[in-house]
Amino acid sequence: MKEDFEKYLKYHCNKGGTGKMFNFKFIEYKNGILKLEGEFGDSTLNPNKTVQGGQMTSMLDDATSLLLIYESNGKVYPNSTNLTSLHHRPLYKGKVIVTAEMIQKGKNIATIKGALYNSENKIAATLMHTAFLFNV
Repeated sequence: MKEDFEKYLKYHCNKGGTGKMFNFKFIEYKNGILKLEGEFGDSTLNPNKTVQGGQMTSMLDDATSLLLIYESNGKVYPNSTNLTSLHHRPLYKGKVIVTAEMIQKGKNIATIKGALYNSENKIAATLMHTAFLFNV
């Protein structure tokens, strides 16, 4: 399973701008749930050395999109129609855990929940991602 997922991470890293930034590493996949390790570097930080909220949202957008792409074997690509993020605590430079969970997937629209956890496994941000699905 890890090997199957690695091809999507490699494509995301080579073709996507943020794919190069977050250094995703596969941790686990169960039906409808994806768990990755990500990393926030210097370029994602505010002047006060915390991760900028938009960078957290971007990482969650990527992870939730990767779940959709993986579950469709690369045949569906999401076009985000809504990203609603909640930020619970600051994050700092370094590694985080990011999860994606399929809430609902229809023929044309999907809703996926994402969550970011800090190095102490405390939730830092959540995202509800709604996307229109393109067949590729």
